[in-house]
Amino acid sequence: MSAFDRLHQQTMRDADRPTIVSSTLMAEIDALERRQDGNDALEVFAACVRVQEPALVYLRFAELVWPVTLFPAQGVYHAPRPLTEAPESSLVRVSSMAIEPPAVRPPGQAMGDRAAPDDSYYALAPALWRLALFGPRGRLLNEIGGTAAYRVLRNPALDDLPLPGALAPAVERLRREAASLKQIAGWPGMSLERAARLLNALYLGANLMVSRSGAAARPEPRKSLFGWLGGR
Repeated sequence: MSAFDRLHQQTMRDADRPTIVSSTLMAEIDALERRQDGNDALEVFAACVRVQEPALVYLRFAELVWPVTLFPAQGVYHAPRPLTEAPESSLVRVSSMAIEPPAVRPPGQAMGDRAAPDDSYYALAPALWRLALFGPRGRLLNEIGGTAAYRVLRNPALDDLPLPGALAPAVERLRREAASLKQIAGWPGMSLERAARLLNALYLGANLMVSRSGAAARPEPRKSLFGWLGGR
């Protein structure tokens, strides 16, 4: 945490660095705060991807702070180490501490102009995929929740995104037919949490069709003290 404080003070002294994030992204973050999701790393990443705005997100892994700069338009992020190297035991506890304007520019910028070494940029898609499947959020992102049916546009394996266990047959089935969250959860080897994680990962990879009407659309199950509620 002391190293985080030093890094934070150093980046804030950069005269060439913007001091606030865009109003569009700030509106998304404010909405997360109102829903008490401001510390949800996946929701914060999803907001950046949705509005295609770069941002520096400080992630907390237990006692460690990981500064991650997202560049959704370029499909990359900047970080001290790739997020795909984080063990699952750490990912399940990750949270968002703060969000600020980028301290570095996207790759390809002239050196000396807040550029970073090329080997400190990584592909964004695998990081989003891994965070969605193994991070702390086990329910649908707000953007794709509610009454809906879902369908997959293409096989994630074509993008070298892993589909462990029952996720592979679930994806193949969703390429052929639309289904609600509860229907997907009832397929062999699936559950409500696994289905939600898969749908979140597909959405962040621009690989999910969400239909709010039609025969397959159903309300999202709601959790009560006595279990999950919702239509078939």
